Order: sequence, then C-alpha cells, then structure tokens
Amino acid sequence: MKTIKVEDAVGLALAHDITEIRPGEFKGPAFRKGHRVGAGDVCRLMRLGKRHLYVHEDEAGKIHEDEAVVELARALSGPGIRIEERPSEGKLQLYAAHDGLAVINVEALIAFNMIPDVMCASIHTFTPVKKDGKIAGTRAVPLSIRRDVLDRAVALAVDAAPVIAVLPFKPLRVRLAVTGSEVYDGLIEDRFEAVVRRKLTAYGATLLETVILPDDRAVIAQTLNGFEEKGTDLIITTGGMSVDPDDVTRLGIRDMGVHREYYGAGVLPGTMFLLAYRGELPVMGIPACALYHERTVFDLMLPRLLAGVHPDNRDLAALSHGGLCLDCPVCHFPACPFGKAGR
Repeated sequence: MKTIKVEDAVGLALAHDITEIRPGEFKGPAFRKGHRVGAGDVCRLMRLGKRHLYVHEDEAGKIHEDEAVVELARALSGPGIRIEERPSEGKLQLYAAHDGLAVINVEALIAFNMIPDVMCASIHTFTPVKKDGKIAGTRAVPLSIRRDVLDRAVALAVDAAPVIAVLPFKPLRVRLAVTGSEVYDGLIEDRFEAVVRRKLTAYGATLLETVILPDDRAVIAQTLNGFEEKGTDLIITTGGMSVDPDDVTRLGIRDMGVHREYYGAGVLPGTMFLLAYRGELPVMGIPACALYHERTVFDLMLPRLLAGVHPDNRDLAALSHGGLCLDCPVCHFPACPFGKAGR
C-alpha cells in the first residue's frame, strides 16, 4: 500500500473501504473500495478524520482483504451454512441455511485464530439455531494479506472440514415410556408426556406413542424392546433414574440389551441422566427434575440426538463447564450460558 494525502487523492481509486461511524445511528462504509475520489469528497473524508489514504499498488504475493475473506469464508463453511453475498471491510458473516444444530470444530477454530492476519468468531457449538441466524463471522485483518499466510489458513480449515456447519433436525419417530408405580396405579397424574411432546414438536420430531409402566425392570425392558420392533428412532423414558430401591428404570434399559450405557451428567439440574444405545438406536432416561425446571440436561441432549449426533460419556462430562442453569426469572435459552461447554 502507498500512502498519500487526502487532498492529493482526487482522481484516484480507493484501495479500501472508508468507515463512517455515527454513534447510535450508523456504522459502515462511507466510501467503498474502488471509489474514485472527487473534489467534493475531500472535505467529507477530512470530517471522517482521514488525512491520508491508501493507494493500492500491485504487490506480488499479496491479496486484498475482500478477496481474501471470500476464500476464508468458503474454507470455513460446511453443510448448512450460507455466506453473506458481499464482503465489507474485509469481513463476511456466515448464516444458517436452515433450522438445525450449529456444530463448531472448536479445536480447529482455535488453531485458525492462531494464524496471523486472519480471524473467525462463532456462536457456541451445539446451539440450536433458526434459518438465517448468524453463526459466525470471519475477517482478513490487514488491508492486504500475504498469499502464503492466506493459503495456510485456508488449508487448515479445509483439512479440518467442516469447521462450521449446521446439521438439520431429523423428523425422528419417538416413543415414550413413563415409569413409576404411583403413576401406573393412578395415584398421581402423569405430567411428563406434555413436557416431552412440547419439546419434541419444537424440533419437528413426532411422539408416536406413550405408555405408562410400573417400577418393574422386566416389564420396562420388554416394552422398550417392543418399541424398537415397531420402528422407532429414539426412545425416551422418564422417572426411575435416582438411587432409590424402587427406581429400576435404569436397570430395565440395561436389560433391553443396550450396547453402550452412560449414566450421569455434569449438569444441574439433570445429573441423574442416562444415555444408552442399542446399536444406533438412542435411549434417553430423563430424571424427574425435568418436571420442575424449564431447562435441564434434556434440553442439551435432545437437539444433538435429533441432529444425528451421538454423544458419549466425555460429552456428558464436558457439559460441566457451563452446565449450571441459573434458573433466570425470564428464560432466554438457548441464548444463555447453560450448556455452553468451551470445547
């Protein structure tokens, strides 16, 4: 870049956007790259605080910020991402192309940001998002970036692809087993079905069937196996997850012949949560806290399973960082710290 005085720039084309900031009103380019400075522009440029301007000189091995950021955005974007049409001041925003679950390769994102002269900021991974919601923004920092640095950043993103993606929620077929002899015997009314149905419907899943079962591990196992035979994509059970002698739901899930079982999550509320798999069929055991709290571990795990992600015990443990719900008087989930593990 060559620096010239503003008053000497008449007739020359700008090599970069000139930003104007009017507090509370506007922030954006007053003049765009390529604008040819006229005599009437000089005073405005000076009012914007510009005494010198950059004139682009062709330099071997350097790429302008707007051209560079397009390469960066394309390399970072995976399935379900829509890139902003036009860069501005070397920046591009990435948006959700459809409703789904934002999935960020956090380690790759950190490594990307350790490369000089480039950056990318994203929302937290595993956040449910709506179509056209903002997912990330990337920028080439200097007005021109060395080709070798840009290639290094692009190669890292490509090798780790996808760094940023939105997985669509699948219209899963779900069956629910409400366990508890007190409910089975009619001593208390079930309230779990309404909670589960509401949260499934919000993601486009269908609750096909609900059964109420006694605290009998053999009956629970038999019923869950029957769910699988009917054609089910996700099984949910409620109740019977604590350590009381009558709480046998966890044992019934084990008896159905699951291949993997993870009990316990670093989340409050929702510690006594169970996640198991019979082959590729997930089985969730929701503790009773989901009846009394608006947001629990159920809200953190359900979107992942509906997007085809299969968490394991390390994922449940990682929720401990951010796994404390603050029970805010007005709930803003998922735009809050709950469940936002750092990695």
